[in-house]
Amino acid sequence: LEKGIMLQAYTPGQHRIVCPVCAGGSSGERSLAVQIEEDGATAKWICHRGSCEWTGGSSLIQRAGGKGAASSGGEGGGGGERSGKKNNGAAGSGSFVGTGMMNKRQGAGVGGAVKLPPPEALERIGPGQLTPAAAQWGAWLVGRGISLETAERNGLASQRVFSPVAGGQVDALVFPYMRDNELVNIKYRGPEKSFWQVKGAEKIMFGLDDIAGQREIVIVEGEVDKLALEEAGFKNVVSVPDGAPGKVKEGELPKPEEDRKFEYLWNCRAALDPVSRIVIATDADAPGQALAEELARRLGKERCYRVTWPKGCKDANEVLQKEGVVSLRGSIDNAEGFPLRGLFRFSDFGDDIASYFSVEESSEMRGVSTGWKSVDRHYRVVPGELTIVTGVPNSGKSEWVDALMCNLAVQHGWTFALCSMENKVHEHARKLVEKYTGEPWFEGRYSNRARMRPEVMRAGLHWLDNQFVLIRHEDDELPSVDWILGLARAAVMRHGIRGLLIDPYNELDHKRPQGQTETEYVSQMLTRIKKFAQHYDVHVWFVAHPRQLHNWRGEAPGLYDISGSAHFINKCDNGVVVHRNRDEKLGSLREVTINIAKVRNKVAGSIGDPKLEYNLSNGRYEDLK
Repeated sequence: LEKGIMLQAYTPGQHRIVCPVCAGGSSGERSLAVQIEEDGATAKWICHRGSCEWTGGSSLIQRAGGKGAASSGGEGGGGGERSGKKNNGAAGSGSFVGTGMMNKRQGAGVGGAVKLPPPEALERIGPGQLTPAAAQWGAWLVGRGISLETAERNGLASQRVFSPVAGGQVDALVFPYMRDNELVNIKYRGPEKSFWQVKGAEKIMFGLDDIAGQREIVIVEGEVDKLALEEAGFKNVVSVPDGAPGKVKEGELPKPEEDRKFEYLWNCRAALDPVSRIVIATDADAPGQALAEELARRLGKERCYRVTWPKGCKDANEVLQKEGVVSLRGSIDNAEGFPLRGLFRFSDFGDDIASYFSVEESSEMRGVSTGWKSVDRHYRVVPGELTIVTGVPNSGKSEWVDALMCNLAVQHGWTFALCSMENKVHEHARKLVEKYTGEPWFEGRYSNRARMRPEVMRAGLHWLDNQFVLIRHEDDELPSVDWILGLARAAVMRHGIRGLLIDPYNELDHKRPQGQTETEYVSQMLTRIKKFAQHYDVHVWFVAHPRQLHNWRGEAPGLYDISGSAHFINKCDNGVVVHRNRDEKLGSLREVTINIAKVRNKVAGSIGDPKLEYNLSNGRYEDLK
């Protein structure tokens, strides 16, 4: 008593009352479990509300008024004495047949004492002689595939009781809500499919004692569905007490003490928390699916599995009646894991995988032609991949990427977004139009051919305007990768780009958080670029300069020579080193080696070093003869 714990009876076993420390939250939940030991002399308690969790123990030698163990009187609906005599014998005409339920209690709801019916008011439903009302409900259950033995094991009964729906006395079907073999609540079903519960009683799940100590359980939407599953051999089943919501409630989950619609889950935490696998077998209609989602949100989707009922069946009882026990068992056994954001099985992508098996040689999924046969043998362009391009200064790496994009635009109709910080807009336009038309913009120093005519230039600019968009930073600050990717997303939506050029790495804004190394920064930056490429099915070319090469004698650098981090080669899908010959003894000075140093996707290419010849007058590259 000094702890504020006052029980109706001090008999050995577990008792539930409102916690004197947290008062059961705003709902007055009976969250304090008090365990009276077998000797009747000691007690332990724990509050199952997460915001309280008050625990302790005490001796029961001193009780209020010096009383010993409390009697079992006062548990009937009127609070009078009971003889404790069971009335399970055969009944004559109009007599009552006991249900066999023991240790019933009144409890204390939000509004005070809860009036639960005495055992003699409940007319047992089960095998043997029954009262007329119980027999009528028994026949109704049998008609739905529920045996009288199953009804009796679950404590079903009939009771003459006032129906708030009908406004008078009716013979109602009783679903007793038990916990630790004690009656906590009753759900009534009236003759006209009306439902109500005992006013002020604690909300728990129907069949709660059947899941005690179970590692796997099934949750259904209605009591009859629980009975149907028992007919199929599943006893580890509970039903929600209040049916399904109309739809999933948006936003964050409410706090447990404010979650009134699902307070029964929090009241049953002691039984639900240890469960490792929860099969949610709610109805197939929209409210049932909303209930499944709400249950999974609260119970943890990682341990929840969802049942799909056979076509034409809404719930477990319909499957039992229409398809039979075998089909019902199969539906439960084949429950699939509740979808988790970011967690998939290969079968979730079955259609994509099957279509990949059937792709034609010319399909983009196997890579599109670069326009150079020698390069195609080692490198084909696959949407959604990242290619890192490097090379020493003045090797033509940016020129080669421009020529590649022009080939893709002409041959495959691709469009591109260009973020080229080292090119002035008019110079970049000249280079691209020269590659498209095959004619020089000017004549003189770099070309002995006549310059293109004005109408050719205008046609080239028209093509350029249709195939390329520019990403330009219009102030003095350097652009960041996130800023570029944001505009690239807009270019996908507005212009349908298939390729993105970022050139070069060292011209970007590389402000990084204090304490973050350049290696960590580069790793996270490339991860964001790859996610963009994969999500929008865009191929990204990222040009990066090598670090300063000491004692350089004209040899080609490697991908590990890129300034900044080895992650450039580790994270890319393809690595290309563009290297121009600078020694006349080794061949033409216009000879360019396209060293394919890394190819992650063997379907699209392989390591190799094809050679091209650069045409100075128009900026095009051609296969060596």
